[in-house]
Amino acid sequence: MKTIIEPFRIKSVEAVKTTTVEQREEIIKKAHYNPFLIPAEDVLIDLLTDSGTSAMSSKQWAAMMDGDESYAGSKSYFKFEEVTKKIFGFKHCIPVHQGRAAERILFTFLLSDVDKDGRFVNSGKGKYIPSNNHFDTTRANIEFNGGEAVDLVIEEGKQPGLIHPFKGNMDTKKLRAFIEKVGAKNIPVCMHTITNNAGGGQPVSMENIREVSKICKEYKIPFFIDACRFAENAYFIKIREKGYENKEILEICNEMFSYADGCTMSAKKDAFANIGGFLSMNNEDWYQNCKNLLIITEGYETYGGLAGRDMAAIAQGLEEILDESYLHYRIHSSKYLGDKLEANGIPFIKPVGGHAIYLDAKSFLPNIPVEQYPGQALVIELYKLGGIRAVEIGSVMFGKYDEKGKLIPGDMELVRLAIPRRVYTQSHIDYVAEVLIEISKKKDKIRGVKIVEEPKFLKHFTAKFDLI
Repeated sequence: MKTIIEPFRIKSVEAVKTTTVEQREEIIKKAHYNPFLIPAEDVLIDLLTDSGTSAMSSKQWAAMMDGDESYAGSKSYFKFEEVTKKIFGFKHCIPVHQGRAAERILFTFLLSDVDKDGRFVNSGKGKYIPSNNHFDTTRANIEFNGGEAVDLVIEEGKQPGLIHPFKGNMDTKKLRAFIEKVGAKNIPVCMHTITNNAGGGQPVSMENIREVSKICKEYKIPFFIDACRFAENAYFIKIREKGYENKEILEICNEMFSYADGCTMSAKKDAFANIGGFLSMNNEDWYQNCKNLLIITEGYETYGGLAGRDMAAIAQGLEEILDESYLHYRIHSSKYLGDKLEANGIPFIKPVGGHAIYLDAKSFLPNIPVEQYPGQALVIELYKLGGIRAVEIGSVMFGKYDEKGKLIPGDMELVRLAIPRRVYTQSHIDYVAEVLIEISKKKDKIRGVKIVEEPKFLKHFTAKFDLI
C-alpha cells in the first residue's frame, strides 16, 4: 500500500485557540512583526521550530515518573550515559540543559587560553571554525568568543531548486584550500551539521563525513558533529546512499560518529525531549576542561542542569528515534507537504529535507528586494492569514553589515516550516498548504519590512520590525 500512516496512536490532546484575521493583524503588530514575540496561545499551528516541541511517548512519560533526582550519581544519568555511548560511541558524555549550552562550553574552551590562575581568557581572534553550515546559536557562540564561523557547503546546497541527494555536504576541496590558507593551527575544530539545518534540513552523506574526517586527521584538526538530527540523517543515508540500504539505523549511526572526535547534541530534536542535550568527546584533557566549565555554569557532571526525569526521557527518546518505521513516516510526512506545494508552484528547497519545508522566499516574493527581507514578510503573512507561526532563515538571521552599515545578505532568503515530531495530523498539514496557496494568489500585494531595533547577536529572536 502507498498510504503512509502515523506509526503511533494519540493518547492525549491539547486544545488550540482560533482567532480571526483582524485579531491576528493586531497581535503581530503588537509583537513588532516578530513571530518570537507572539504569545503561543495566539498561534493556531506552530511551525516556528521542531526544538523541544515534540510530543513525548507514553514510555517517555513513564520514564520521567521513575526519574532519579539525586544530585550526584543519579541512576537516570547512568541510563542516559549508557544509551548515548551505544549510539554515539564517545568515551565521555557531559549532559547540558540544551544544545547551545554544549556549544558554549566547547567554544569557550577552544577559543580561550588558560591563565596562571586556571581561568579561561578569551583569545578567539584569528581562530576559525569551518562547517558545512553553522546554524544560529552555533555561529553566535563562536563569534561571541571572538572566533569566525566559516560555511563551506557545496555549491549545490545554495541552489534551492536543484535536486541533489546530499545537499548538506561540505565542499572538501574548499575545506582543504581553507586550511592551507589560514593554517591548521588556527582551526581548533572542524564541525559538520547533520542534517544541515541552515541549508534546508538537507542530509550529509557517509562518504562526505568520511572524507571530511580524513582531511581533518591529515591536518591534525579535531572533527566534531552537530548531531541534532542524526537519526533523520542516518535514514537519508539508508535510502539514498549505495551500500547502506540493508543496514540498521543504529549501525549507520555508529559508523557516522566513528569518524568524529566528538559531538554536540540538542536532545530537543531527535530525542523527542522538551529540554536537554549533551557534549560528547574522546579527548581526556578536553573532557576535564569542559567538565570544569559545566560545573561552574550548568551543574554537577551527572546532571548538567537537567532534572533526572529529563535525562530519563532523553534516554528513552534516543531509543525510540532509531525506529525505522517512525523515520519512514517522518520523512514522508514532510514530503507530503512538499508535494502539495510543488503541485501549486510554490518554490521551496528541493528535495524536501527531514524536519521542515524551507520556502524560497526570494523566488516566492520577487517584488521584495533582499534589503526589505522577503522571508520576514512571508512569515508575517503566514501568521496574519492562517495563524501559522514560522521563522525566517535568511538575511534577518544570517545577514551582516559592512563597515558602512550596508546589509551583506545571507546566501538564501528562506522561511522554515519546522514540523514538530508526533504533534500535527495530516489535516493540519493540508491546512498549511491551503494557506500558502491563498497567499500565492495575492503575493504581489505583500509589503517588505524594515528592522527598527536589533541586538548584536541572534537578532532574529528579539528584533523589532515594521512594514514598509
